[in-house]
Order: sequence, then C-alpha cells, then structure tokens
Amino acid sequence: MRTLLHNARILTMNEAFDEHLEGWVLVEDGLIAAMGAGAAPAIYQSAADIVDFAGDLLMPGMVNTHCHMTMTLFRGLGEDVDDRLFRYILPLEREAITAEVVRVGSSLAALEMMLGGVTTVADMYWFEQEVGRVLDAAGMRGVVGQTLADFNPPDQRSFDEGFRLVDDLRDEFAANDLITASIAPHAPYSTGPEIMERVAQYAADNADVKIQMHLAEMKSEMEWCAKHHDMRPVALADRTGILSAGAIMAHCLELNGEEIDLLAERNITVAHNARSNAKAGRGIAPIEALRASGVPVGLATDGPMSGNTLDIFSQLAPASMFAKLLGKSRACLPAREVLTMATIEGAKVLGLDDRIGSIETGKRADLIRISLDAPRMNPIYDIYATLVFSATASDVLDVMIDGQWVVQNKHSQTMDRQKVMSDALQVSEQFKSKIIEIDTEN
Repeated sequence: MRTLLHNARILTMNEAFDEHLEGWVLVEDGLIAAMGAGAAPAIYQSAADIVDFAGDLLMPGMVNTHCHMTMTLFRGLGEDVDDRLFRYILPLEREAITAEVVRVGSSLAALEMMLGGVTTVADMYWFEQEVGRVLDAAGMRGVVGQTLADFNPPDQRSFDEGFRLVDDLRDEFAANDLITASIAPHAPYSTGPEIMERVAQYAADNADVKIQMHLAEMKSEMEWCAKHHDMRPVALADRTGILSAGAIMAHCLELNGEEIDLLAERNITVAHNARSNAKAGRGIAPIEALRASGVPVGLATDGPMSGNTLDIFSQLAPASMFAKLLGKSRACLPAREVLTMATIEGAKVLGLDDRIGSIETGKRADLIRISLDAPRMNPIYDIYATLVFSATASDVLDVMIDGQWVVQNKHSQTMDRQKVMSDALQVSEQFKSKIIEIDTEN
C-alpha cells in the first residue's frame, strides 16, 4: 500500500531541523519510503492513495511520555476538595476500577489523544493488559506499564501477583509492533527499596521491558525518604539499582545539581508534566538543567485527573513559560526546543527515537496534518513559535500511525466515538452514585 502526501509544508524535526515550505512524503508499508522538497517526482505520482495537503503542515506525531489513561473517568472530580485523593479517588479506585472500567477510560483517552495529534503514549495504571488491547485495536502506539504499589490496588493482592501481571503483559505484547510492555513501580514511598531492587533485577532479566516510575515529585516524598532511609529519592532509587537499569522517570521536580548529573550518568530519561505540576502547586522542574546535562526530556500530560487534558498542544506553552519564569528570561526554553521535546526527544525518552519522532526515510509513518488557516495562527514568522504559543489540538485535521489513517478530517477512523462517549458517561454515573455515598457517610 502506497500513500503520497504532497503539497505540504513539512517540519521534519530531524537533526538538522530541515523544513520544506512545499514538499512531499511517500509512505509505503507503514514506513516513510521517500521524501523531498518541491513537487513529488512523477514516478511516485501513481501511488494508490494521493493526498493533497493544500499547504497544510505535515509534522511528526506528538509523543506523550507519561499518562494514566483510565483516569479520564476522574477528570474534574472534586477539583475544589483539598483531600479529594483520600476522600474520593482512592476509594473509587479500590472499589470501582475493574478491567472493564479500564477499557472504558483508556478508550476515551485514546480517542482524545489521537484527535489531538498524539500518536504515542506512555501509560502506567492497573489492568494494563486492557490498556494495551485498547491501544492496539485503536492503532495507537504505546508503552504500557503495569503499576506496582502497596496501597491496596484493584488488580493485585500482593507484589508477587503484580509481578505476574507484568509477565502476562510482557508475554501478550512481545511480538506487537505498536505496544511495548513496561514495569511501573509507582514511586519510592509506595513500593519501598526491596521492591525497587526486585524491579531493577526484573528489568535486567527482561531487556525489552522498560521501567516507568514517579520520582522526586513532591515534598511529602522527600520527607518520607528522609524519615525512613535518611536520603533523598534519587539516592534511594540509585541504591536499589533502578537507575542503573535505565528508566523513564516522571516529574523530577525536587532535584539538585548532583542528582541531575547522576541521572545523566545513569542514562535516565524524564517525562515533564508542566501543567499537572503547576496545577498541583508543586513547582517547576529544572528542565533546562536536565537537558544541558544530557538527560532527554519529553513532554507529558500526566493523568487527566491531574492535568485535565490529554493533548500535548496544551503542554507546549506552559513548558516554555515555566522555564522562562524559572530562568527569568524570555530566552529560556525557546519554541523549537519545546517542539523537539514533544516529538523526537519524547521518542528518545521512550527509547523509540530510532523508529518515530521525526520525518526521515526508513522511520515509521507516525504523522499529523495541521491546518494553519486559523486567524490566531497568522502571520507566521516562526513556525515553531506559532505551534507552541498559538496552535491548539483542534487544528489537527488528520493523523496517521504506522502508515494507517486513524483520524481523517477530525473524525476517528478506528474508534466508535459515540460508543466510547456513551460508555464513559455510564461509568461516570456509577462514580457519581458512589460519591454521594461517600459524602453521606462523612
């Protein structure tokens, strides 16, 4: 199957940051087979599917490096309640989260992300096999992490059972081109050193299974590590071997210079959740210092309970603005660097940069089409600045993943939108009933 995309403004996000005001890309068998500037050569104009972009932007799909997809079902719940986590969320997770609820919530998340130009997501939650199945059926690329924690999770009664779930996840998707299995210890305070050591050994024994974990996220985590282990979270993680095993670390707000250098030395990658961090009042991550030390940093939405939206466009401007606030200069984290973090650097965070993240011959065809017609997008002096500070997810017209159209003209081609929305509404009604019970009891 051949598809020729032509008459497009192309943002390659390759190492040279090549741009073509008019260009073309030939997609064949899921790969970018050829590309170039100007008009497509006549030899390629007999493609089975020819798409005229009419000057719209063609760029790599966005990469969401940290998410809890199922938590779309908690979006907006108890926003103004100080203790909502313990009052509502944890009780609901323990009593109401099932494999079916995970299917419903992750379906809503996948639909939202793909419509907004996200082509790859790193997820960590419960019943993660179900998340992998949803992504696979939708045609979306994902790193799916089975979470391990000690707070009575809904899908495991012990850590031994949790590790068996990781085995099942690994085995089911071992030969899947879209889905990568991951083991996801929740955080130092919710697993402890012994389990973290066991995770490090598991990763050493299963090189194809990535580690995902929350690290150095908040003051309470710092206090827990100091009280129980007389050290900071990064030192504790390093002592257990998790850093040496390589990992995707989410948040990384509470870091000093020595810890940043250690993360770089250990080849750790970081998922930056700008909006979620700010909404929780937790501070600004030292993103420029991390990247300057050689730590790859990708953009992320976090879970929709925390950040509310799952489109990466809504993360672009905050990531840049918070860095500018931290550095007290407009020059900090310029727009091109932010878009790099959303594409090729995000792919590197997930260990997928040899396959996705830029428009280059031989890479998988994960591509998005963006309209540049909106008044707020014009005039365009710097396409990177326009995308970072003016574009929104609603500007995405078409999305291709692995050479297949999953969104065309803003309509999903692989998911039943009406059913996804209806299923989510049904679960939310169940949650509302439970919330009334909780409020009545308290």
